[in-house]
Amino acid sequence: MTEDPARAAPARSWREALLVYTRPRVFAMIWLGFSAGLPFLLIGPTLSGWQRDVGVERSVIGFFSWIGIIYSIKVLWAPVVDRVALPLLTRWLGKRRSWMLAAQLVIAAGLLGMAQADPVADLALVAWFALLVAFGSATQDITIDAWRIEAMDPEFQGAMAAAYVLGYRIALLVAGAGAFYLAEGASWEVAYVVMAVLMAGGIVTTLALREPDHVAAAAACELEARVEQALGASRRRGPLGRALAFLSDAVVAPFVDFFARNGREALLILLLISLYKLSDITMGVMANPFYLDLGFSKTDIADVTKIFGFFMTIAGAALGGVLVVRFGIARPLVLGAVLVALTNLLFAGLAVLEPSLPLLAVVVSADNLSGGIAAAVFIAYLSSLTNQAYTATQYALFSSLMTLPAKVIGGFSGVVVDAQGYMAFFLYAGLLGIPAILLSLRVLRQPP
Repeated sequence: MTEDPARAAPARSWREALLVYTRPRVFAMIWLGFSAGLPFLLIGPTLSGWQRDVGVERSVIGFFSWIGIIYSIKVLWAPVVDRVALPLLTRWLGKRRSWMLAAQLVIAAGLLGMAQADPVADLALVAWFALLVAFGSATQDITIDAWRIEAMDPEFQGAMAAAYVLGYRIALLVAGAGAFYLAEGASWEVAYVVMAVLMAGGIVTTLALREPDHVAAAAACELEARVEQALGASRRRGPLGRALAFLSDAVVAPFVDFFARNGREALLILLLISLYKLSDITMGVMANPFYLDLGFSKTDIADVTKIFGFFMTIAGAALGGVLVVRFGIARPLVLGAVLVALTNLLFAGLAVLEPSLPLLAVVVSADNLSGGIAAAVFIAYLSSLTNQAYTATQYALFSSLMTLPAKVIGGFSGVVVDAQGYMAFFLYAGLLGIPAILLSLRVLRQPP
């Protein structure tokens, strides 16, 4: 097995760790995070609010939610982003920035199209524009992740992730509450035009960035040659041979590379990826119903979860980035897994204690702080697993695997609550975090 990048950590002082946020590329991630977060709500909850406001049937609104599946299948075209050069743009901007700019322009065009379409009379047209925005947004996510990983060393990935989270969260506020304010004061059409214009922030950032260095590694070229030979691509000529060679190099080789580099540990790594956020996502499904069932008003929930939640998530992510620079990835990875599991015990306590707003604020703050730490550290860990010859493809696979099992198991959350109550549910959610803790400890104990 190759040297584990999760364990590699230079000796840095706390001052050096804190100064990581002054690096220009880390600061640029705030704007890229904003550009990534902006379209997410505009084809989801904000769009459903617009549709319901003008009288679209709830069943139709529900069908529109399927547009979000685009984000879960982005791994299907990530190999194209990794390999295919865009005419003119790639020569001008480079491999990553060309795709990033193209995706941002597609998002802006899609949002302008949605603004011009009537959500009642032009329902199909709105759906097509929303799909265009979703495709552009998912493609932008692929390229931003690839640029982030290639632009900075693994020790800085926690800070890059923290800056990204800050920008993303700000974008969610703008595309959520901001769009509603604009719709109330002017119109939904104006709101979507303004959102399209705000994509200029990401476009300007993309143009201002430097393209990371891309060096064709000899090991990757040798691997691709062996895979082509094994699949018979090297023996074929013409269009079919070229297509088979592309699939071999862009789709098959990234997976072969991952297993070749990690050997028998590869399956354990994939298991950790699929389980790390299991406890957090499972608990989150029942969080708002839990608050309401305790008797808190919708205003109380909004104030606590949006205000405390926003700032504590940002603080947690920032702290996670500092911890990765200071201690490397392995120890903060274990810490994040432990904290996420333990905060479920706070929710279990809240379920049996007399409800109070200060107590809710403490529990929500602790949950978001631990979630922010875990998110930043885990993104850094996933980033360290990629080979820069296949960054976009491998990271897209990891990010899809990260949420899929948790979403499936999280679907049974209501069944557990109905059968056993909230306290038992939060204890169950906490227990779901134990495999992640054990697997994280294995990463910590793995010899370099």
